[in-house]
Amino acid sequence: MDEFLDLPTLIAIVVAVFVLFRLRSVLGTRTGNERPPIDRSRSTPVDKKAAPADDGVVPMRPRPAETANLDDERRTRKLEAEIEQASAGNAELATGLRAVAEADPTFTPKSFLEGAKQAYEMIVTGFAEGDRTTLKNLLDKDVYDSFARAISEREAAGQKNDFTFVGLPKIAIVNAEYDKKNVLVTVDFHAEVVSAIRDKDGNLVEGNADQVQTIADEWTFARNPKSRDPNWKVVTTSQLD
Repeated sequence: MDEFLDLPTLIAIVVAVFVLFRLRSVLGTRTGNERPPIDRSRSTPVDKKAAPADDGVVPMRPRPAETANLDDERRTRKLEAEIEQASAGNAELATGLRAVAEADPTFTPKSFLEGAKQAYEMIVTGFAEGDRTTLKNLLDKDVYDSFARAISEREAAGQKNDFTFVGLPKIAIVNAEYDKKNVLVTVDFHAEVVSAIRDKDGNLVEGNADQVQTIADEWTFARNPKSRDPNWKVVTTSQLD
């Protein structure tokens, strides 16, 4: 028995008993009534609305209402900047442009001028080529009738217009108003074109096929802001000196 109770063996036994005692005091004992470990995948989700806000978190996107307000403010600032640029210090014109924009929320001077440029080129080219379909879509009835009559007279005389649209070096809004029914915007166009009208035998009647000339027109565009038709139509035309 002395072989089993030598000093090293006694020391080992004492250490083992001490370790077991410490583990028992720290871990406790299982009684069979303990709750199982929490299953995070099955736990009840926390209501995000009820969760306290984290003061250290900065939202990456503004709330929808805030976004709408910011968009409205940007649109208002952008519109006002465009009106100031288009009116060039003309207070009466600026007032008219604001009235048009208030009646027709889709209106901005910049987008309108871009559309007016395209319409002008299509109309003068369509007139030169006798394209009545294009003209009918872009002109008010009275203006269309005047253009169509001039085309018919040219055709009856056997004349043909060799026409090339070169560009629009100058375009400006000169008047704007809302007459309680239609919004009207008047534009001055200074265009560069090549035009040569020839008779049925090919002889030059008017213009020059080898020279760019400048033509100047003042047109008024109109549309009913309550209409579903987004298109503007030319309601008056005149040549500038």
